[in-house]
Amino acid sequence: MELSVLLLFALLTGLLVLLARGRPKAHGRLPPGPRPLPFLGNLLQMDRKGLLKSFLRFQQKYGDVFTVYLGPRPVVIICGTEAIREALVDQAEVFSGRAKIAVVDPIFQGYGVVFANGERWKALRRFSLATMRDFGMGKRGVEERIQEEAQCLVEELRKSQGALQDPVFYFHSITANIICSIVFGKRFDYRDPEFLRLLELLFQSFVLISSLSSQLFELYSSFLKYFPGSHRQIYKNLQEINVFIGRSVEQHRETLDPNAPRDFIDCYLLRMEKDKSNPQSQFDHQNLIMSVLSLFFAGTETTSTTLRYGFLLMLKYPHITERIQKEIDQVIGSYRPPALDDRAQMPYTDAVIHEIQRFADLIPIGVPHMVTKDTHFRGYILPKGTEVYPVLSSALHESCYFEKPNDFNPDHFLDANGVVKKNDAFMPFSIGKRICLGEGIARIELFLFFTTILQNFSVASPVAPEDIDLTPQESGVGNVPPNYWIQFLPRQRG
Repeated sequence: MELSVLLLFALLTGLLVLLARGRPKAHGRLPPGPRPLPFLGNLLQMDRKGLLKSFLRFQQKYGDVFTVYLGPRPVVIICGTEAIREALVDQAEVFSGRAKIAVVDPIFQGYGVVFANGERWKALRRFSLATMRDFGMGKRGVEERIQEEAQCLVEELRKSQGALQDPVFYFHSITANIICSIVFGKRFDYRDPEFLRLLELLFQSFVLISSLSSQLFELYSSFLKYFPGSHRQIYKNLQEINVFIGRSVEQHRETLDPNAPRDFIDCYLLRMEKDKSNPQSQFDHQNLIMSVLSLFFAGTETTSTTLRYGFLLMLKYPHITERIQKEIDQVIGSYRPPALDDRAQMPYTDAVIHEIQRFADLIPIGVPHMVTKDTHFRGYILPKGTEVYPVLSSALHESCYFEKPNDFNPDHFLDANGVVKKNDAFMPFSIGKRICLGEGIARIELFLFFTTILQNFSVASPVAPEDIDLTPQESGVGNVPPNYWIQFLPRQRG
């Protein structure tokens, strides 16, 4: 009994010491927010449903810019379209720093194109954009790859003969194969055991990263890292993916032809060789592994999760599905595959895809930013290194930009003449210098995969539309749609 009391006392003492040590010295003039308690920060004022609910509630009281203490450290929260644009676009350079996400930081440690800062980030981003462009991003090359992958999916869905399916596997497979073709120079068979294992690791990690336990870890990582939890499973999963990436890099190294680079990894290895005598070069092995992990993870999860939400919404609103299929039949017909050029003649389908992205709200609190120097913003002074969360969800649900922000309504993106209209609050890929690297490819994937599936199949569910629940199963760094079953029923041609 005495031992238990002593252990508890030691744990509490350790927690207080760690939190006190991690408490930053206040300087500058941060925006007001809920009053923090020593060590606990604003934990007791947080919503039990997680950070997003908490931030939106605080926005009601403190306005669009306020400070929240996540455990011992202050974070500036920016809500609303205008405030987010002022920060990430009007002051793009100073808000371009990247803060850590506690549950994945032990893996990335500031390496790779997503979590790097300073010159490392600038060099890696320039290289990644140029290389992905060379391998087809935004060009005809990638359109043809997506069309081919979409036809592979159609054949796979035909084999199901209308049986109930969990769509996770299909949507992961097609989106992963597109990024794999750019990064690894190959696509995988849908039944390849190694491929299936990688997809399982990616999906499980995305769910865990978005869980409530990972949000709690964000507040007290310096203490909780010593205990079991989802952070350890995430680390294990991503390390296993990194082992695969490392093997692939070695295979590329052994078969590299300097005159004919096949993919992103080849181009990176050539750049490493070119820069080997430059001690300032950012092109080393660690940045290669972490950049490939970043592209593979983001390139698979973002589009596949959006597609999963999209088809759940099609089951919920069958009249919208029917209208899309009517537009597909009129513009494309049934005997040729959809092409990117069709998008301009299909405003309703395009508006629906925009609305799916808005409603799915994939990365609701945004990937954390950091200011790169002392910064004046809306009358406050944010010291260099201050973490900033741009709450993208607050823009995507802003009532002055979307008439019915909590409803799924494609008319949000159509003008009075039925033409797709631009909306400043539409920022599912974020905005500014840290905008998603794969925005261009994701937009092409969403249109071609979505239209190809609905050209060939009607969708059905064992659950009545009015009973379909759209509530995310997890809502943290990402919004994870609920699990559901779907039937893909072949449509009659002609």
